Amino acid sequence: MAKLVPRPELTFWERIYFVEIFKGLATTFGHARRTLTNPAASITLMYPEVQPDIPRDYRARHRLMKRPDASPRCVACYMCSTACPARCINIVAEESPDHHIEKRPAKFEIDLLLCVFCGFCVEACPCDAIRMDTKQAILAGDNRADFVVDKAKLMDWDPKDYPDTDVQSQKAPGGKLHAQALEEFKSGTYH
Repeated sequence: MAKLVPRPELTFWERIYFVEIFKGLATTFGHARRTLTNPAASITLMYPEVQPDIPRDYRARHRLMKRPDASPRCVACYMCSTACPARCINIVAEESPDHHIEKRPAKFEIDLLLCVFCGFCVEACPCDAIRMDTKQAILAGDNRADFVVDKAKLMDWDPKDYPDTDVQSQKAPGGKLHAQALEEFKSGTYH
């Protein structure tokens, strides 16, 4: 059974809309006056000269995490592509030469035009192989093929762009913890 919600009765001044129009204009002119008299109070950025400050936890373009030997951490378990509601992740697996790892991705592609940037792939990954913390939120291209990101583009990142507290990023080649992680990796104790 449907529930009836009573509508509030409008007063005479609300019914003729003039008072509401003038209230809206007063708000607009107030914002314009404040911006013109004090430009520093404006929240508008002079883009692209001034880039917005994007927080670290913002879900931006994806990246694949690297092992100390520069191979992807991905073990091609297909959990990210299974969890993806847009079905934009395409993985082709191959056998890994490392006997500790069963398989690795021969091909790993994400179609950014289909992606809804929900972050389910990051949550589903059991080995922290995919992240969305690149701060690359502005995506532009000339054709559709520019938006299909392959394994090489996903692994094209520098540990210097990430904070020292991000231990996994610093264990990648070029990171501050790379030498120690490479020793662990060669000894077989790296996870």
